[in-house]
Amino acid sequence: MKFGIFDHVEQRRDVPLDQQYRERLELLVQADQGGIYGYHVAEHHHSPLSMVPCHAPYFTAIAARTEYLRFGPLVYVLPLYHPVRLIEEICMVDNLSGGRYQIGVGRGAPVGEEFAMWGGEPDETHERFDEIFRILVQGLTQEFLTFHGKHYQFEDLWMALKPKQQPHPPFWYAGNPVHAGEYGANLISAVFTAQLPKLVSMYREAWQQQAEANDPALPHVQDPLCGVVKRVFIAETEKEALQRARLAYEAYRANFTKPLPGGRSRRPAPAGQALATRTREFPWDATFDQAREGEGVLVGSPDMVRDYVAHYAAESDCNYFVSSFQWGDVTHEEASRSLRLFVSEVMPHIA
Repeated sequence: MKFGIFDHVEQRRDVPLDQQYRERLELLVQADQGGIYGYHVAEHHHSPLSMVPCHAPYFTAIAARTEYLRFGPLVYVLPLYHPVRLIEEICMVDNLSGGRYQIGVGRGAPVGEEFAMWGGEPDETHERFDEIFRILVQGLTQEFLTFHGKHYQFEDLWMALKPKQQPHPPFWYAGNPVHAGEYGANLISAVFTAQLPKLVSMYREAWQQQAEANDPALPHVQDPLCGVVKRVFIAETEKEALQRARLAYEAYRANFTKPLPGGRSRRPAPAGQALATRTREFPWDATFDQAREGEGVLVGSPDMVRDYVAHYAAESDCNYFVSSFQWGDVTHEEASRSLRLFVSEVMPHIA
């Protein structure tokens, strides 16, 4: 069992942004020294949910301050990128980190909304994702890039930069186990522990089929990691943890809004779909109690969290457990305490 961290890097209204960046890097040094395997950062734009919409500067700073921690986006929203520029960015950060970079890929959630905000056509997100994904794999592994698609045309581009990890850094996919397996990627999802054996089975079946097909245009991780994300808050007592986490969760839900002029805001929804007509649930829909019941939030004493993670390790068929320690308005000091208790009181009893 390996342990990771997922992070939105939400806006903190109580500290300046430069201080927030410094403190987050301090937290990652703590994670690095504590034996955390991986760090995964979401991509969002025009939202208090993310203060790192541009990954490369942030990841370069992480590379300079850590020694062992593997890190990367979860995910690059591929339709928002020019593929060649992205290949160059990946190669640079992988080399600057000594070969610790991880490549998460996705279409964006809700699908197409931010692409539409930048003037794109939401209906194109799937085909653009497919083209850019294949260009990424080719550009990272071949000396010359030639591609003829609907949206991108390249002829014999010399790929001067190469990643440190050969043939390429590991790919990650969030959410759908079948897509993750088909793309030869590691998987991070978010479901009940009882549902995980079925999810893992679907993932491994798709992953094995992809391995047998051996399509050179697709990546393939050798020892795939599969796990889920939990927002974690640990305190000395359950009462203390519940009181503080309940307040932090309301700030977390509020951060999904996108500000508008005049003090207005809106919750994201798939382009062209009114909130009233939605048929799927989103993270901001659940109350704190519903999130706890749905195992999306893990709050309590070290003993309580350790018991849950032990159950997860024994029953889920997963080999990766991903925590989010700073979410909503959780302070740096509170997140650091949760991480310290997790590393000292939980991990040694599981790993």
